[in-house]
Amino acid sequence: MNLYDMNEPAVRAKVFWLLRRLTSYSLWMRKRDAWERFTHAYENALKTWPKSQEEQIEADALDRAYGALGQFDKGLGELEKGRRYVWRVEQPLNVAWKVSASMRTNLYRHPAYWERGIQMEPWPPKIEALHQLLIKSFYQGDQTPLEVLPQQRVSQAKWSWAEPLLDSEFYKKDFYTLPYPVFPDQLPQLPEARDLEIVSGQEVPVDGIWEPIRDERTRILGIIAVGERKIENNGCFNYFVGGTTAPKYSSESGPVSTRWRLLWEDDRYKDGRILDESEYFIEPKLGKSDEVVEGNIEVKTGEVCPKSGLWAARDHESAPISVKAGSVMPDLLLKDHLGEPIVRWVVWKLVKPD
Repeated sequence: MNLYDMNEPAVRAKVFWLLRRLTSYSLWMRKRDAWERFTHAYENALKTWPKSQEEQIEADALDRAYGALGQFDKGLGELEKGRRYVWRVEQPLNVAWKVSASMRTNLYRHPAYWERGIQMEPWPPKIEALHQLLIKSFYQGDQTPLEVLPQQRVSQAKWSWAEPLLDSEFYKKDFYTLPYPVFPDQLPQLPEARDLEIVSGQEVPVDGIWEPIRDERTRILGIIAVGERKIENNGCFNYFVGGTTAPKYSSESGPVSTRWRLLWEDDRYKDGRILDESEYFIEPKLGKSDEVVEGNIEVKTGEVCPKSGLWAARDHESAPISVKAGSVMPDLLLKDHLGEPIVRWVVWKLVKPD
């Protein structure tokens, strides 16, 4: 560990920017919108998949999915007013995050693919199509603002090192990869640290980003500190919601009590305004090998549309349809030899991008 030194200005600036991004209204609204698309696709799957097919999903989970969507809406209604209690235990955005995380690990509990909440093998294609929609609502580190509860009477800060936030390898999971954020060309300068300090176990007085610190002073007999107080960084920044309990810091020897200094107080949205947060979602630049070539892109019913445009069903004589990027590719309604409507899962081919 410690490949990313929190005393390096560039590392500090990136972690600071990421923590603000992960606690922004815009990011959580995108999580909500992605969850809605997944929920609708899940409902459509329940209604249209033949019961004879092995790849079945659980009907009971649909209520949980819609319940999480309702929690997203409730929480975002409060967050846009600057009320961040919604990330505390049993509050809306905390509940929504935990339900979504649980549904991801329990999406398809077939014993050939899943065991005790752990995915063991790649999902079958139709399940994977739903899974791709589901993970659009996840961002690496999006649990950042959730209240930390003690486990066996010990609460530990979410981020003890910067690696999980900055190293792209941590974005690669066993069966999927989360998109690595694109940093702006100019990162904002860090503010001057405030005088407000707390110790692990004390109540966090304000929402914001806190830095673990240590005092470096000469000590008489190794006990009594003398001389001018020198404060040094003691690890990765963390985001705390006011009213929660400041956690301990996880060191190589285990959780240790630490001092936390307020680096930045989060007062966003309290005035009723949500300023431009587009810098948190800069699109990566495409190389020549990444450019879309019409006619070469094919996706199946139930998969996510990669590019807006006109799509035609391969091997079927039907008019092309317009599909927006991020939508679920539909099935095709045909007629059998008696003229009765039948639904077909098809392969769609991009014929004209927008």
